[in-house]
Amino acid sequence: MGYRLPEFVFHGSFLEAISSAVDYDRLDPAIRTQLLNIFRDFCSCKCRDSPQCGCAERAFARMVLELRMDGLDHRQISDLLLDEYGISIYPADLLGFLEESVHLLEAAKEIAVLEGDAGMEKQVKGVIQNISQ
Repeated sequence: MGYRLPEFVFHGSFLEAISSAVDYDRLDPAIRTQLLNIFRDFCSCKCRDSPQCGCAERAFARMVLELRMDGLDHRQISDLLLDEYGISIYPADLLGFLEESVHLLEAAKEIAVLEGDAGMEKQVKGVIQNISQ
């Protein structure tokens, strides 16, 4: 496509390239759509330091967790990310991310128990259950 892009989709130079240096008219339509999807779904925050503010990574992580809670397994999530965004992630890496997320949520649940916040404990328990199914 005439541009050398880094392999890390949220790396500063990639974000800089899709926000200013890419000639979208010269791109293959499929690649153009994927880049525009990345920009729209992950890089559209209003932060002063955007696109290098960390919002893109958080939006991506949130989306992966929501896809899992919607019933997609790690292989289906990997396929969707490749189709929609051109992001290639090994299903095993997604499975590791999901497992780590459950461990962090279990820690948050324990903190809610220690703080006596039954509502938060119940909410976190539900999220853990949705991810673990």
